[in-house]
Amino acid sequence: MRAPALSALDIHLFQEGTHSRLHDKLGAHALPAGGVRFAVWAPNAAQVRVIGDWNFWAEGDAMTPRTDGSGIWEADCPQAAPGQAYKYRIVTPSGELLEKADPFAFQSELAPATASRIWAGTHTWADDAWMRARATRNALDAPMAIYEVHAGSWQRENGEFLGYRELAHRLAHYVKDLGFTHVELMPVTEHPFYGSWGYQTTGYFAPTARYGNPEDLMYFVDHLHQQGIGVILDWVPSHFPTDPHGLARFDGTHLYEHADPRQGFHPEWNSAIFNYGRHEVRSFLLSSALYWLDRFHIDGLRVDAVASMLYLDYARGPGQWIPNAHGGRENLEAVHFLQALNRAVYREQPGAFTVAEESTAWPRVSRPTEMGGLGFGMKWNMGWMHDTLRYLREAPVHRRWHHHQLTFSLVYAFTENFVLPLSHDEVVHGKGSLIHKMAGDAWQQFANLRALFGFMWAHPGKKLLFMGGEFGQRREWTHDGELEWWVTGLPGHRGLQQLMRRLNRVLTEEPALHAFDFGPEGFEWIEADDAERSVFAFLRKGPPGTAPILAVSNFTPVPRENHRVGVPLAGAWQELINTDAGEFDGAGWGNLGGARTVPVPSHGRAHSLVLTLPPLSTIYLKGPTRATNA
Repeated sequence: MRAPALSALDIHLFQEGTHSRLHDKLGAHALPAGGVRFAVWAPNAAQVRVIGDWNFWAEGDAMTPRTDGSGIWEADCPQAAPGQAYKYRIVTPSGELLEKADPFAFQSELAPATASRIWAGTHTWADDAWMRARATRNALDAPMAIYEVHAGSWQRENGEFLGYRELAHRLAHYVKDLGFTHVELMPVTEHPFYGSWGYQTTGYFAPTARYGNPEDLMYFVDHLHQQGIGVILDWVPSHFPTDPHGLARFDGTHLYEHADPRQGFHPEWNSAIFNYGRHEVRSFLLSSALYWLDRFHIDGLRVDAVASMLYLDYARGPGQWIPNAHGGRENLEAVHFLQALNRAVYREQPGAFTVAEESTAWPRVSRPTEMGGLGFGMKWNMGWMHDTLRYLREAPVHRRWHHHQLTFSLVYAFTENFVLPLSHDEVVHGKGSLIHKMAGDAWQQFANLRALFGFMWAHPGKKLLFMGGEFGQRREWTHDGELEWWVTGLPGHRGLQQLMRRLNRVLTEEPALHAFDFGPEGFEWIEADDAERSVFAFLRKGPPGTAPILAVSNFTPVPRENHRVGVPLAGAWQELINTDAGEFDGAGWGNLGGARTVPVPSHGRAHSLVLTLPPLSTIYLKGPTRATNA
């Protein structure tokens, strides 16, 4: 007599909502003696059969419901084998016939086909050195410059997608050359509509077949790790598409989603919303998250659309949502799930991390659950992004009236562990490219963008930049095609790329620019109120024994000579970055490599530097080594 796929403990954890390894039990698993065991959750089905290549998609193999009330159906299929396609044929309580992909499938057919595939592949990992050190590489005090990538449109070969393996080599070489520390992949979980960019997921355990099989994606992660590059995956537990082969009405009932459309249907995205109050659904999502971190060695999960999960009235008007048990708009079940998710990730995958894309002022998103927080490691700073881009759109002559759009982020900078994102969301849907958001003529647009990158890389918080921004692609991003690589040899574009190399190198080498990204001890304003000249000056400070970095930005096209800036330490200050330097295709104004203090008080400090501030620029000057963190 065969052993059941799930033990009594598995069923208990599944029904408790705490099982984080359901992928070891449900889905299709090759048996040692041959054949495949299938297990699927369909508690309201009248009948379930497995249909596939081995039984010619005809009557199929009958599945047997467990007698423990779990709603799980099981079957051993001796003729089934890895590589074959399959679906579940489900008869609903009303007699309707559904054909569903496996929610726990590890591989899918190539879209537009929708069947699941039996996968039993392996990968021999060679990233031991990275995995041993990743807790340090991914720590909150480590340098982090993230390159956000859409796998299908970064580069192509004769108009065709690159596979995971070829992409691994090209992307790792490029990212390493520019000095980024991590790559963030827009979702490569299986999705039926390519134009959703992966954010309408049907395969929560399957990499999209557009670029290869699961071993190929493992190779991708392995290769990047061997090159010293971390990998972050966008993961979407907020909603899912209603395609007939997917999770929606899986057994003829609203199994994964809420039945009431005021809770279970997303009006903005025409998709279904998970029922976070159902224990089995929480186990499904927990298992998906841990699967990518465990089996694929993913370093971090960027959780998409967290705000849509937290608020019951998100994208809804009066009467279109149901208050919680206390009459409020907070989705308490989603809060509970997110806290459980983050506890599980940090407990079971040391060195991995989570990032929330959360666009509201929800408190303590990146604070421990023990403090009432959601437990994320970091949170995207959407406010910084909106304020900064609004400021740079203004003509320089008007920026004096908008000065504190750039200082406001420091009012709340240390309330969360923030990532500063210039992401794909800002270069689509008619928003234009990053460089086209900059005010002025072509020269000013490049100068503004260089100054912005300098300001951003000095600002507290980890950095994220969407592909193409690093060389000033002028065309708005489109998923149908590749980046405008041909422009990288042109003046302006080439200089931006060279500046990114330098910024990432300095970010990595200078502890002052990353060690205290999330604490006030690493930041000090020198000049925050010079609206008339649109000048900003601040210090970044590292641990004792390291040198501070002075960052000064001039967001007007007027060079400012003999500009005095007070500093806390006397001596020579070395110019590390000048975004107007000739090597970055700037005009070449600067300070001849640095400046030495004079004993003239300024900005409340006993010593000062007399600087030349180039037009539309940011400069960094490295000060003397500090004995303390004062």
